Amino acid sequence: MRQRVFAWLLLLLSAGSLSIWHPTPQTNDGRNRESPTADAIDFTRDIAPILSANCYACHGPDARKGGLRLDQRDAATKKARSGAMAIVPGKPAESSLWRRITSSDESERMPPAKFGKTLTDRQKDLLKRWIAGGAEYQRHWAFVKPARPALPAVKNESWPHNPIDRFVLVKLEAAGLQPSPLADRVTLIRRLSLDLRGIPPSLDEVDAFMADRSVDAYPKLVERMLASPHFGEKMALSWLDLARYGDTSGYHMDSTRHLWLWRDWVINAFNQDMPFDQFTIEQLAGDLQPGTQSSRIASGFNRNTRFNEEGGVDPEEYVIRYTVDRTNTLGQIWLGLTLGCAECHSHKYDPISHKEYWQLSAFFSGITEPMLEGNSVHGKPLPPLLHVPSREQTDGLEEHRKNLAASEKVLLRELSRFTYVDPFADMPLPAEINEELAARSLRAWQEYARQDQTLPADVQAALMIDHARQRDAQKALLRTHYLRRVNEKCREGLAPFEAEVGEFSKKITQIEDAIPHTLVTVEMAQPRAAHTLIRGDFQQKGERVTRKVAALLGVAPDVTPDRLGLARWLVSADNPLTARVAVNRLWAQMFGHGIVRTLGDFGTQGDLPSHPELLDWLACEFKEPTTKNVKPWDVKHILRTIALSSTYQQASVYRAEAVKLDAHNRLLSFMPRHRLGAEELRDSALAISGLINPKIGGPSFMPYQPKDYYKFKNEDWPWTASAGEEQYRRGIYAFWRRTALHPMFVTLDAPSREECVVMRGKTNTPLQALVTLNDPTFVEAARVFAQKLLADGPKDIDARLAYAFRKATCRTPNADELTILRKRFEQHRARFAADADAASSMINAGQYPLDARLDAAEHAAWTALCNLLLNLDEVLTRE
Repeated sequence: MRQRVFAWLLLLLSAGSLSIWHPTPQTNDGRNRESPTADAIDFTRDIAPILSANCYACHGPDARKGGLRLDQRDAATKKARSGAMAIVPGKPAESSLWRRITSSDESERMPPAKFGKTLTDRQKDLLKRWIAGGAEYQRHWAFVKPARPALPAVKNESWPHNPIDRFVLVKLEAAGLQPSPLADRVTLIRRLSLDLRGIPPSLDEVDAFMADRSVDAYPKLVERMLASPHFGEKMALSWLDLARYGDTSGYHMDSTRHLWLWRDWVINAFNQDMPFDQFTIEQLAGDLQPGTQSSRIASGFNRNTRFNEEGGVDPEEYVIRYTVDRTNTLGQIWLGLTLGCAECHSHKYDPISHKEYWQLSAFFSGITEPMLEGNSVHGKPLPPLLHVPSREQTDGLEEHRKNLAASEKVLLRELSRFTYVDPFADMPLPAEINEELAARSLRAWQEYARQDQTLPADVQAALMIDHARQRDAQKALLRTHYLRRVNEKCREGLAPFEAEVGEFSKKITQIEDAIPHTLVTVEMAQPRAAHTLIRGDFQQKGERVTRKVAALLGVAPDVTPDRLGLARWLVSADNPLTARVAVNRLWAQMFGHGIVRTLGDFGTQGDLPSHPELLDWLACEFKEPTTKNVKPWDVKHILRTIALSSTYQQASVYRAEAVKLDAHNRLLSFMPRHRLGAEELRDSALAISGLINPKIGGPSFMPYQPKDYYKFKNEDWPWTASAGEEQYRRGIYAFWRRTALHPMFVTLDAPSREECVVMRGKTNTPLQALVTLNDPTFVEAARVFAQKLLADGPKDIDARLAYAFRKATCRTPNADELTILRKRFEQHRARFAADADAASSMINAGQYPLDARLDAAEHAAWTALCNLLLNLDEVLTRE
């Protein structure tokens, strides 16, 4: 099967077509509901989704047409003024809900025809049987505190490696399915490396793993991946999407801003395995607790919101916009809720009122914002800022300041030896004072320079005081400045000493200008007043509100009214959502989709978990681990547990018989496959070619970009491709311009990060193939890949082809694949031997130095072959 797919792909690629793959089918609505038996109707699973999708818009938390509310049992079973009851428990025939949904009269039937929603016969039957059974309500599953479930019994006791496998296997067995066999070792190391580091393994790593036949070879591999410094880069990539990180401010001007120190803090936090509760608190409220410089950098999370720097904007409006953005982002990241629905009115589906939304947003009302009314700050730093010098910069400043102090001491000593007598010390000044006179007389200069705005502030202030009223210190200040900067004779004598002082001052200035700064959060002494805003309009203030969290548990908890209290509540034992939402994202990282597929919506309109008991077990294990020596909220512990499961180690071979029973592979009878993300596709090509720069952290770099890309915006926005090793850094460090994202990343489904993104889209388009085949980064990677093959690889063509294939895919090609590769290479070599211009164009892609010793046609042929390899399905996807 693999050979046939490989051959077909080579034929497509040789024709200049796109790379294709056969991904696991995706569900339309993400739901996976088993048909309930007559006595096993579950409100959360079967009834709530029907009511939520079809009824709550008019009869839910926010709308009660006809006085009817269906999301609460007491309200739904209450007798209306007419005497009718929507639901009469145990009696469908007497329930107006049943009568209205089955009515043949269009004017009476619900939902109304104008809404375009019609209940299916199955949905009607479920509602009827539910009412007949007593119409019991249950609280939405996500708002109930998770409890650690008992491990289920399974028939195949030999397959489970840890608790995860029991929860997966019990559902497979119930559905009549069997798990897939273990994936081969090459697939496992490549899968694990991509999932935990974001880059493929090196051949040395593959060889070492293949040679290790110990029983703990795979667990040791997992530990090496988790310990890699590149682990933090992989983890941070999705967090940057969530936190809406960018290198520009967004909106029209979209000027450069500096937050890369916060980005590096995130990478380091994951590498250091910072507990997720601390990770949360430091980002939301690092400025409100006794902490270090690191905590202040972490607080830059709140500053990731876009900032409007145009002149003439209303600052009050945009302060509200920033607050709304922070509130909605918090809801998506930690609560998995679409809080933004309640900005203008109470949430129509989830128990969050309009007032509760603005009470929650009030926690952000004290954040200092740099907006000045009517003024543009285009291109200027956006305070509050924190300057963060490196150790070298700190040491350099200390050394140069000591030298400067010593030099100034010598200069002042020489100055004290200079005898100066003011020619007008004992006589009146002339009526008219010119520059020449001021250069000879201190008194004349004081009159002449009084309006000089270029002078230092302290000198200028002293000049404004009448000579007779000046204090001794002010007189000394003016005299010193005059002799050093104005009096020509004295300046000539001090010139060598001034030069030395100036040199040290220059060095200090150069270091200070080079010190990076980052945006941080600072709480105002008196927070802005918070109000509900009618329909979300900042000009229509409703009642004043205080800081308070939503009563998702039925009763609003007592929370300290500041961001620190809010952050602590998010990771408290009483919050039912945060741990579930977090482990669900980690699961999605390892499997391509979450146990709850709607990663940012755990509300009533979101997906139901495919394995609810497993989700709760993971959430409990995250907060209160049972494994010895594992701390609470340990991200690596959850990832380790997933990676060591038999579920994760399954082969990814598509199983038609399994899909017949489980069309979307929600039960995980085989490992889902997916295409790599935008940055990972680029990183993979750089890693395979040997170009990748492994440097961790630092300012963002600028990848190659089409010439005049920004002309469509009628602006002169500078973009200079980074030179040298910086060009080959990982994609997480690429400069992220929000209003005009780099076209390569746009095409490969990366988000602009103007707002929080919980899950990137996954598309398959011809444009993507054109990028991976023709973008300068990918062509240069192929060229350097070929260059290194010719310089350091095997000399025999077949051996070189096999080596190149293995570098790209991690596995050895079979005989048929090798034959196809050889034939394709020979075609390329013949073509480029006959077309010197085409060969030259192919081997001159990018800035990496060209090896002039290589034959141009031979180099071009291998470049084309390597370009083909980098575009194989196996290379572009994670199996």
